Amino acid sequence: MTNSTPIPGPVAPPRRILMGPGPSDIHPRVLLAMAAQTVGHLDPYFLKIMDETQTMLRQVFRTQNKLTLAVSGTGSAGMETVVANLIEPGDKMIVCVNGVFGGRMADVAGRCGAEVIKLERPFGEIFTSEEIEAAVKLHRPKVLGIVNAETSTGASQPVEDIARICHEHGALIAVDCVTSLGGQPVEVDAWQLDAVYSGTQKCLSCPPGLAPVTFSDRAVAAIDARKTKVQSWYLDMQMVKDYWGSNRAYHHTAPINMNYGLHEALRIVLEEGLEVRFARHQRNHLALKAGLKAMGLEYSVKEGQQLPMLNAVWIPNGADDVAVRKQLLNEFGIEIGGGLGPMKGKTWRIGLMGSGSSATNVLVFLASLEKCLLDQGLKVPAGAGVGAANAAYRATA
Repeated sequence: MTNSTPIPGPVAPPRRILMGPGPSDIHPRVLLAMAAQTVGHLDPYFLKIMDETQTMLRQVFRTQNKLTLAVSGTGSAGMETVVANLIEPGDKMIVCVNGVFGGRMADVAGRCGAEVIKLERPFGEIFTSEEIEAAVKLHRPKVLGIVNAETSTGASQPVEDIARICHEHGALIAVDCVTSLGGQPVEVDAWQLDAVYSGTQKCLSCPPGLAPVTFSDRAVAAIDARKTKVQSWYLDMQMVKDYWGSNRAYHHTAPINMNYGLHEALRIVLEEGLEVRFARHQRNHLALKAGLKAMGLEYSVKEGQQLPMLNAVWIPNGADDVAVRKQLLNEFGIEIGGGLGPMKGKTWRIGLMGSGSSATNVLVFLASLEKCLLDQGLKVPAGAGVGAANAAYRATA
């Protein structure tokens, strides 16, 4: 019998400028690395790549933590890895929820059997040290979970003082750095963070598929002291660390070529230098902000609490959220994100992450957005956005 169903055409995605909440534009060197010859997951060459990747991850996390590796899965797998390994059924966990990903962490903790205490703030706001301390004193949790860079809102949450508070009261701190790693300072050792997870697809400019994680000695001790098995076999650090460590005990077949990509992405980060990279993200953020302000757009997060790599702005009155994003994509090849949760239809999320954080993207986006708004009949001063951004660049040259 002949199959009459036609064979699909080859994969040929359109060229996009990825300026949403992730994934970000992938550096060409990373794509090239991922096209390299696949070897076995226990091949001496791949083991060398794993060792080098661990060393570079420690540099980017700014930690000496021995248990630092790339989980085979996306950033959400990193979240589940941290929570599942630290939490046993009945453990108390405070989760700070001020956006979608804090809510997701609370959900994961509940599925792991934790007694979850949610500390909540409206989307777009951040937590104070005082309210964290009051909650920790009251509930005495084993773990406090908090998001450093809330991708759903564009809010930047300081965590150093919160980590100190946790340790003073016998709690561990778990931190979501999915969007912040590689784009703004993440000081695991200096801030005494216990468990941190991230993703490859944001400021590291690598495709989604791996989740860098790191655990302090305190966190490792808590894992070693467990009385029950980790809920997830696949994410059990007791076994996974033996694959990434000197034992090289088989656990799962790692995504070889994704690890090539992360290896090259980390090389690029370190070649640029972390401080230089952070300054670049901040400079482009300020230029974008100046341009948007000149066009009449306002940020939905307070000044001083805004992420440089994820810019959340109120949609101006009279603008059609979906129509603008559709026009940006179809006419200019630019992707931005819409709001999530209570921010749906109210905000746009504009990413300037990793390789995508560039003056070219800022200026092209502002010019393209101006046309979209003008096409919808909004009054936008001609060229004001691009002009203001250029002035901001000249001021920081």
